[in-house]
Amino acid sequence: MDDWPAIADIALRVQKGELKAVDLVKKSLAAIEDSKEYDAIISTLEERAIARATEIDKNPSGRLAGVPFIGKDNFLTLGGKTTAASNILKPFSAPYQASAIEKLEAEGAICVAKSNLDAFAHGASTENSDFFTTKNPHDKTRVPGGSSGGSAAAVSLKLAAFALGTDTGGSIRQPASFCGVVGYKPTYGLVSRSGVVAMASSTDVIGPLTRSVEDAALVLDVMAGKDNLDSTMIERDYKSYTELDSDLSGKRVGVIKEYMEGQLDEGVKQAINAAVEKIKQAGAEVSEVSLPSIGLALAVYYIICPAEVSSNLARYDGQRYGYNSPDAKDLIESYCLSREQGFGAEAKRRIMIGTHVLSSGYYDAYYKKAQTVRTKLINEFNKAFESLDFLVGPVAPTAAFKIGEKSGDPLQMYLADIMTVAANITGAPAISVPAGETDGLPVGLQIIAPQRADRELLAAAKAFGDLA
Repeated sequence: MDDWPAIADIALRVQKGELKAVDLVKKSLAAIEDSKEYDAIISTLEERAIARATEIDKNPSGRLAGVPFIGKDNFLTLGGKTTAASNILKPFSAPYQASAIEKLEAEGAICVAKSNLDAFAHGASTENSDFFTTKNPHDKTRVPGGSSGGSAAAVSLKLAAFALGTDTGGSIRQPASFCGVVGYKPTYGLVSRSGVVAMASSTDVIGPLTRSVEDAALVLDVMAGKDNLDSTMIERDYKSYTELDSDLSGKRVGVIKEYMEGQLDEGVKQAINAAVEKIKQAGAEVSEVSLPSIGLALAVYYIICPAEVSSNLARYDGQRYGYNSPDAKDLIESYCLSREQGFGAEAKRRIMIGTHVLSSGYYDAYYKKAQTVRTKLINEFNKAFESLDFLVGPVAPTAAFKIGEKSGDPLQMYLADIMTVAANITGAPAISVPAGETDGLPVGLQIIAPQRADRELLAAAKAFGDLA
């Protein structure tokens, strides 16, 4: 399929009448149909998308006029089902839309489809979807990453101009790295989480997957800002996130020592070292930096995250919406069977872990201690950013792994998040930008900035992209 132009160019051409929104939607839907073998898409919103495109063609306005996009299927949308790739939500039709979707549509964007994910965003490979496993566009025998694997694969396959994902422990950045696209996790609270199926509320972040940093900046600029439906939100930058001073000269960049050691694949290491060398040649002051507690980030995450999952998934009881077991003989059995039959293995695993670490006698030993280490890690990041503008390193220890390679070993699957969870625990913005290949598979460079320095981070990412 032909590539999509830059998002701003698409919107401008629609406004000028050079492109028709209806044609763009049909182009996207045709691409989705032609790429079914990759299983990136759970459902399309064809009827609503074409109706919206028809209206936009009558009055083509907005910064995203006529631009088709794909929403991860944990975003509530009108015109179809929202399943979070879980059987327990398979029959659910949302009564309202996520705030992020509303903001994009207010500027003329058109949601054409819902992408696959690990059910309830629990996973790093999209193999935990209750429906099917998405395949990596670069090698069908490999995973696209997760949990936003469907969105990353959709962007790589050029199914739409951009896609939305959620990043709780790396779920935008890791699939972006595996699929060779740009994946942006904003500062925690910059984009409203209202209308997005909750996983771990203290680390969930909404962000875009795109083919360029400029596209990511534009989508962020539209979505960012206060929303009365989300009390955890922060103020956005007073300047547009699209105003990018992409000059690395004089920037202080720290290569995270702990990420470049241990189990890092040699091919990934070479790609990251080559990327760091380019940053040096662009005039940045590059040094190695150690974050002593970063090795504990994964353990902290897999205590805090399941604890919040246990709480957030309590609402799926088969009584108010979603799946209700037809086998139940009374109310208690309905609760038990609806959850037993509706939740997949990974959701059950996280519920049990989370309930355990929050239970009497274990709260202090696990959950409270994890929160203490979380604070220590935040302090170490803040200390590092006193003398550095950015931290860099790999997104993941390997490139995309084989389908089935880790699915039988939950611990090995959790280790796929080892280099991304720290940014979620600390609330810092982070991005994955394509940095090369190993054995024909994409490798992403992760760049992390201080909280609220989203515009500066996007500028640095654009500058790096310009070097490639």
